Amino acid sequence: MAATEEERTVLIAQDGSEYSDYAFDWYMDNIHKTNDKVILLHTPEYHNVVASPMVMADVSVLTDMWKDEEKRVKQLLETLGSKLKSRGIGGKVKSVGGQPGEVICKVAKDEEVSLIVTGTRGLGTIRRTFIGSVSDYVIHHAHVPVLVARHKDHHHHHHGHHNH
Repeated sequence: MAATEEERTVLIAQDGSEYSDYAFDWYMDNIHKTNDKVILLHTPEYHNVVASPMVMADVSVLTDMWKDEEKRVKQLLETLGSKLKSRGIGGKVKSVGGQPGEVICKVAKDEEVSLIVTGTRGLGTIRRTFIGSVSDYVIHHAHVPVLVARHKDHHHHHHGHHNH
């Protein structure tokens, strides 16, 4: 399939946090071109639910948690989808469970994307290693350029805006 110069597919990795919105907005502000197709990829963290020991004892609790999670994911996907529509962007929204790094690389290959954008969270040590390791994994394994939209976290206070 010979694509024209201007047409490219961009994969934006979403995890449903405010930081993944940041990745999307960053993409829109900095690198969006009119003919871009965007794939918003959400990698749900089901494994967190399953890994918590207290849950294993009671299957009904687990099913409820899954149901909640699925509802949340469905809402998120609808939000993401309407975000694309409202900005008039062609593309699609996918939700694929698994190790986020692997999932991102696999979808990027399957969809023949030319660029991957992933957000990073600035807060929380555990989350930082999680998101950090996902970005690192993707950077090392992806077959295309990876842009990490770094969120300006609490280290960058703007002075002078707040009147106390």
